[in-house]
Amino acid sequence: MRSDGRELREQRDHEEKSKVSDLALFGGVKMFAEPQHVGRPNIGDRKRLISRIEDMLDRCWLTNNGKYVQEFEREVAVLLGAKHCIATCNGTVALEIAIRAAGLSGEVIVPSFTFVATAHALQWQAIVPVFSDIDPETHNIDPAAVMRLITPRTTGIIGVHVWGRPCDIDGLTAIAQERNLALIFDAAHAFGCSYKGKMIGNFGLAEVFSFHATKFLNSFEGGAVVTNDERLAKTVRLMTNFGFAGYDDVVYVGTNGKMNEASAAMGLTSLESFEDFITVNRRNYDAYQREFADVPGVRLIEYPERERGNYQYVIIEIDSEAFRLSRDELRQVLWAENILVRRYFYPGCHRMQPYRSLFPHAGLVLPATEALVERTLCLPTGTSFGVSEVRAICGLIRFASEHATEVRRRLERNQRGGI
Repeated sequence: MRSDGRELREQRDHEEKSKVSDLALFGGVKMFAEPQHVGRPNIGDRKRLISRIEDMLDRCWLTNNGKYVQEFEREVAVLLGAKHCIATCNGTVALEIAIRAAGLSGEVIVPSFTFVATAHALQWQAIVPVFSDIDPETHNIDPAAVMRLITPRTTGIIGVHVWGRPCDIDGLTAIAQERNLALIFDAAHAFGCSYKGKMIGNFGLAEVFSFHATKFLNSFEGGAVVTNDERLAKTVRLMTNFGFAGYDDVVYVGTNGKMNEASAAMGLTSLESFEDFITVNRRNYDAYQREFADVPGVRLIEYPERERGNYQYVIIEIDSEAFRLSRDELRQVLWAENILVRRYFYPGCHRMQPYRSLFPHAGLVLPATEALVERTLCLPTGTSFGVSEVRAICGLIRFASEHATEVRRRLERNQRGGI
C-alpha cells in the first residue's frame, strides 16, 4: 500500500493549472516530480527474466548461438509466420547486414523522415542514401516520389514502417519488380503489426526489427533480420558470426553481429507479455484520443483498425494557427513540467551530418518532410504510464492552447531577459 506521502505527491504532480503563472516554465511547480520519458522500457515478468539469467549463468553459456537465442529466433518466426529469423546485437547492425547480404551498392532510396540509423546503415558502407519525400497523411515514403529518384545507379529501396503503420508495400513492390531493384523494409517500429492481414516480417527481400530498450518489445539491446528467402537467410547468419560455417571454416566476410544470451532471455520474457504490452499501449492511445477530441489544432495519428498494431507511438501534429502556439513553444511548456516529449524525426536525416553537407539542396525535393518535421511531437506511453498521466498531459496541452496569447507573451519576454 502506498504511503500518504506518495499519494500527496501524486496529487500534486497531476494538479491542474489554473493560471499561466502556475506553469513550471514561469515559476510554478512541475506537474511531474520525475521525468516522463518517451520510450521508457517495458519490463515484463522480472522473476521469469531472473530465472532465465540464473540458468544462463549456471550453464556458463553467455553467447554464440545459445539456448535462449535459438528459442527467441524460433518464437519470433512463429509469431510472424516467417521462415527465418536471425537475431542480432541491435537493429542498426541488422540493417547493415541485410543491406550487405542483399548486395546493395551505388544509390539506395530511403525516406528522410526516419531515425538517422536508416541512412547511416547505408553511408557506413559507402552507399549513397537518396532521400525521398513522404505522404503527408501517412508519414511514410511516397512511391511516386521514389519513382522520380531512380537513376542507373539505383540498386534498391528501403521502406520504413513509421510509427508501426505499414508503408505502401504494394506500391514499392511494384516499383522494385518493374525496375529490378532490391526491396528491404526497416520495420524497427512495426513488430507485431500487419499489412492487409499479413504480419510485417514477410515482405520484400527482408524486414529488419529493433528490440532496443525503447521499443515496446525489448531485449535490452537487440534486433533481427526476418526473411522468407533461404539464400539471404543463410548469408545473413554467416555474416553475423564473422563468416564462420564451422569451428575453423570461414567462408564469407562477416562481422560480430550476434545477439547474446542475456538479451535473448529478456526478449523471450518480453514475448511472454507481448499481448499485455499492446493492451496497455492501446488503452493509453484510446485515452489520448478521447482527451484530444476537443482540442483545436491537435491531430493525433490514427492506426488502421483492420490491422494488427502495437500502438507503441502516440504522435500528434500541431497546427500552429489553430492551436495558437507552435510545436516548439508547446514543447518548451511540456519539458518544463518534466514531460519529455520528442520531436521525431526532427530535423530530418537530410539536415543532419554528413548529409546536409553532402546534399545541401535535398530539402528542395522534400516539401512534405520539411513541413512535417516542424509539426510532430511524440508523447509518453507504455506500462509505466497510466490513464491519469494521459489526462494530466492532455489537460496541460489544452490549457496551453486556451491561454496561448499570454503563454507566448511570457515566452517572448523570457527570451528578451525580462521578468
